Amino acid sequence: MFCNQCEQTSKGTGCISVGVCGKKPDVAALQDLLTYSVSQAAEVAWQTRKKGTIDSGLNQLTAETLFVTLTNVNFDPAAIEAYIRQVLEQTRALAEKSGLGTDIILQPAADLAGLVQQGEALGYPGSQEKDPDIRSLKEILLYGLRGVAAYAYHAAILGQEDDQVYGFIHEAMASLIGPDRPMEEWLGLVLKCGEINLRAMELLDAGNTTSFGHPEPTEVKLGHKLGKCILVSGHDLKDLQDLLEQTEGQGINIYTHGEMLPAHGYPELKKHAHLVGHYGTAWQNQKKEFANFPGAILMTTNCIQEPATSYAANIFTCGTVGWPGAVHVSSPDFAAVIAKALEMPGFADDADDGSVLTGFARNAVLGVAGQVIEAVKSGAIKRFVLVGGCDGAKSGRNYYTELVDRLPQDTVVLTLACGKFRFFDHKLGDIGGIPRLLDIGQCNDAYSAIQIAVALANAFECGVNDLPLSMVLSWYEQKAVSILLTLLYLDIKNIRLGPSLPAFVSPNVLNVLVEKFGIKPIATVEEDLAAIVG
Repeated sequence: MFCNQCEQTSKGTGCISVGVCGKKPDVAALQDLLTYSVSQAAEVAWQTRKKGTIDSGLNQLTAETLFVTLTNVNFDPAAIEAYIRQVLEQTRALAEKSGLGTDIILQPAADLAGLVQQGEALGYPGSQEKDPDIRSLKEILLYGLRGVAAYAYHAAILGQEDDQVYGFIHEAMASLIGPDRPMEEWLGLVLKCGEINLRAMELLDAGNTTSFGHPEPTEVKLGHKLGKCILVSGHDLKDLQDLLEQTEGQGINIYTHGEMLPAHGYPELKKHAHLVGHYGTAWQNQKKEFANFPGAILMTTNCIQEPATSYAANIFTCGTVGWPGAVHVSSPDFAAVIAKALEMPGFADDADDGSVLTGFARNAVLGVAGQVIEAVKSGAIKRFVLVGGCDGAKSGRNYYTELVDRLPQDTVVLTLACGKFRFFDHKLGDIGGIPRLLDIGQCNDAYSAIQIAVALANAFECGVNDLPLSMVLSWYEQKAVSILLTLLYLDIKNIRLGPSLPAFVSPNVLNVLVEKFGIKPIATVEEDLAAIVG
């Protein structure tokens, strides 16, 4: 196997025997084969689009299956096999219906072992590329597309779709197995990926706010309450809503974990009195945190780790998520999860571990934009620092905690995604009633952060790059890649990125990013503080 798509990849170059994430070689091969199958589906879909035929079923399947290959989503060989066969079957059917040849479409092996062999032989699209710079750009494009697909999948669940998103996914995935292109064309596709990701995030934002209302600043209890309980992790708000409705009046308390914390800010979710608080921190701590949770656990999207024996019988997966042996439930029927929660002891007492604030999405922040602007003009606020992105287990991430804690009192920290768990419960105070720590939401809410930056730039009649705003980002998986590409598409410069640079970015491609966009790796806290706030 070879996999270099996440920040924690082995030795900073690539996992070659087993994934740091827990991915086994057979699963890696099957994911490569699924990715190759999606590329073939994309080629057929792209050709039929030129003839005026759009297959909505294949659109959604393309997004779903690319999401399956994103880090920490699905480790179940049987589930991935089913996806491979479904993609190739629908591809063949569309090709035949449209009068296209089917000779080049992969014929899947008869059994799982044969599929693994096919995946090992083919690799992922772009893995056979000899030119290191072209290969780098192909990998950036592929990993960015996985992020786009994740957002498109979430948005579609909430009834928000735009065919231009699917169209670009098909065009770009097909290009990965198509004829050679010059470097400039690959760079163009990479930046186009950022543009399309902005649209995908806009769709997801519309889906969330239409379905659940605009987030409001909300105090969220940490700790726990006496009684039966279910813990919900991942990112999917629709799954949480369905579970809340199904557990109404059953005496079960619902807790969020990880990236689900911002759910407490949405009016249509927080109206449920049995959504009682947040338990735990970021995804990489789940083995310890889940082991101590005395109820059922539901994983809704990416971020699953291999379940420890202590809670393996209590964890359920749904949607695109899968782990061998874990019970998979079909949304929106969570009867099995509820039954397990009622069977388990629940918490034996109450524990008050304080609280945190969330819900500072774009409407909440822009609702006090006048106050913010006056604070900037008066000098009360000297700078905004966006410290956001993915958390992870790799050493070096304490940098983000130290940076936030050492920022001057006249600095406002904007944060989103699970990287905030390095400092989410730190009491930073306020500036004239404006909290110094503003939790914008999930990684899925990056659109809100962008809109806040654009609105401030408009208010001050300048560009985003001219604002007193610094961006210090952490990354782990492929949604972070797609967000970075969006920032580059928007020509946002001087982003600091860490804790390490992507292994799939070649030196020459990195030079382009540095020269054109001023991207730089994080340095020491002292050096970066001096550069950011002088």
